[in-house]
Amino acid sequence: MNKLADEKSPYLLQHAHNPVHWLPWGESAFQKARDENKPIFLSIGYSTCHWCHVMERESFEVEATAQLMNEHFVNIKVDREERPDVDRLYMTFVQATTGSGGWPLSVFLAPDLKPFFGGTYFPPTDAYGRIGFPELLLRLSSAWKDDREKVLESSDSVLEALKRYASLESKSTPRATDWADIQQKCFHHFQSSFDAQYGGFGDAPKFPRPVAHDFLHRFALQSDDAVALQMSAQTLRAMGDGGMNDQLGGGFHRYSVDSQWIVSHFEKMLYDQAQLVISYLEMFQLTCDSYFADVARSTLDYVLRDMTHSGGGFFAAEDADSLAHSSDAHKEEGAFYVWTKNEIEELVGKDRSGIFCEYYGVEADGNAPPEGDPHGEFKGKNILLRAKSLQEIAPGYLLSVEEAAGVLRECRALLFDVRAKRPRPHRDEKIIVAWNGLMISAFARAAQVLDEPKYLEAARRAAAFIKTELWDGNTQYLRRHFKDGAADVAAFAEDYAFYVRGLLDLYQAGFDAEYLQSASELNDLLLQNFWDKSSGGLFSSSPDPNVLLRFKEDYDGAEPSPNSIAADNCVRLWHLLDRSDLQQKAEGIFEAFAGRLRDIAPAMPLMLAARMNFDASPFHIVIVGDRNSDDTKALLAVVRERFSPYQTVILLDEPSREYYVFRLSFVAEMKMLDGKATAYVCRDFACRQPVSNVEDLRLELGD
Repeated sequence: MNKLADEKSPYLLQHAHNPVHWLPWGESAFQKARDENKPIFLSIGYSTCHWCHVMERESFEVEATAQLMNEHFVNIKVDREERPDVDRLYMTFVQATTGSGGWPLSVFLAPDLKPFFGGTYFPPTDAYGRIGFPELLLRLSSAWKDDREKVLESSDSVLEALKRYASLESKSTPRATDWADIQQKCFHHFQSSFDAQYGGFGDAPKFPRPVAHDFLHRFALQSDDAVALQMSAQTLRAMGDGGMNDQLGGGFHRYSVDSQWIVSHFEKMLYDQAQLVISYLEMFQLTCDSYFADVARSTLDYVLRDMTHSGGGFFAAEDADSLAHSSDAHKEEGAFYVWTKNEIEELVGKDRSGIFCEYYGVEADGNAPPEGDPHGEFKGKNILLRAKSLQEIAPGYLLSVEEAAGVLRECRALLFDVRAKRPRPHRDEKIIVAWNGLMISAFARAAQVLDEPKYLEAARRAAAFIKTELWDGNTQYLRRHFKDGAADVAAFAEDYAFYVRGLLDLYQAGFDAEYLQSASELNDLLLQNFWDKSSGGLFSSSPDPNVLLRFKEDYDGAEPSPNSIAADNCVRLWHLLDRSDLQQKAEGIFEAFAGRLRDIAPAMPLMLAARMNFDASPFHIVIVGDRNSDDTKALLAVVRERFSPYQTVILLDEPSREYYVFRLSFVAEMKMLDGKATAYVCRDFACRQPVSNVEDLRLELGD
């Protein structure tokens, strides 16, 4: 075993038995490189990364390759989910020098940590237009020994270029910003890239991008634009019906390999589940179509069943690969999820297999299209997807829609039980604060929209886990993640920002002032520790002498930018607590990134959604009443049935009255009428006549 055996990261532990003399990122590894005057080979990945597993099997487990690595390099492994700052720095280098990036990330550094060569996956021999990894090791070792000055000169020049990029990444030109125009440009980009046939944006592979739905939903509401709503609804339905959605167990896979959402990359990431749940909940509010609520429920129930720590936190991910049979030597992608037609017929019986196979698109030769399976890996195998509606097929089996739905439920239960006995994919049991913050938001919002107490309890337990295991109130120190105890990695901006959002949503779900107070305090710490005093906006990480550059993340990609989330958090706290200082901080974030938004608005749709919240008129709904009484719950149900992203809801009961009167003077005189729960609807701090029944409240809200 190598030095990774002492680490907590599941990814690093996966490599602890490699013959490579791996070292974790840290001063001892850097000192070894300096003492031996060797270049560093830095390998960055994560435990559920398919191609990371492939490169390990083909190179890092091979004695001859490991010998080359050990002889010529100091070899360092980094879990990108533990150290996103290290990953961002060297990913930027690889993208800048090769035009693409991804994981595994393979970077060669001088002993002073400056990069001089990088790429992603390298095969064991020349293939796919890429040099074989052993040959690459020999060439770079020779270059280091024979032409070191040139190598060092190259690394210096690259680092200078990256410094210029980092310094310019959030500087805005000093001119007025037409936010409405930028929002229109962002919408037109999504419209022009929309796949009208299959849903989604752009070509295959198709990734879910929940931040696009966040923007489109708000744009549709603000502009009364049916096209924005239709694009989002069609995409969400296509993903929900397709193979990317686990039709038996719930939860979404990482992306669709083909344009039809059939063949997935079968990895499941917590951040996808969290963000997609919110997209489906919002679409349910916008359309009142129970389909979207059902998809949200199945996803949340998957997380509760398979991704929740006994203490309440949420695990990071499940792998794409697993053993097809417990006796197999090598794992296969999707083995846990795919079926042959014969398997299904044997399990559910001939009498029921017809309707099941027709509904879920099961075919004798397998249902993977050539586009999604160019190498024939899924030949004869089926990925369950909703190929037809019950209305289409039930009559052919002389069944009503309800009867057919019952048959499918029984068949799914049978297959689910059988699947549970298969070798499971590896689960990364790191509990990452940022991703848990996103998941807390999802459960808290689902508790409101679906009126489901177990979801509120799940959000509360996760928040308590983070507070107990990862927060030190004495030192005001938040750690990044937990695995068999808290890891010694300080939290990043995204951890604070996403967790603050989770606490705000948790407050809005149950109106416990402790969550609001914690959100306010943690938001202040975020601004204190990560704010760029010279240009505005938030750095993604704290200063670290071993990380050569600090970046300000602005891209709303698979994970949202901490700057986008923080801007919206500041707006929400401004409205909840009348904190004009946070209004100014939000404005500072928008202005810091205004130049980038003017140039590449589609890269930051969540930032634009936050700006819509900022520009909206203050809109408070104050409900005075006992939080446990039926009349209070009835008024809250009316408030929550609509998609109204800019409303601030406050419950004023005896435990919270003093807290709010001190902060929001306009609520001081609000009280119950005739002993009944009463709602006050206030816009721009001007309040309408109070109402005590649901019909009058709907009228006040404009429904």
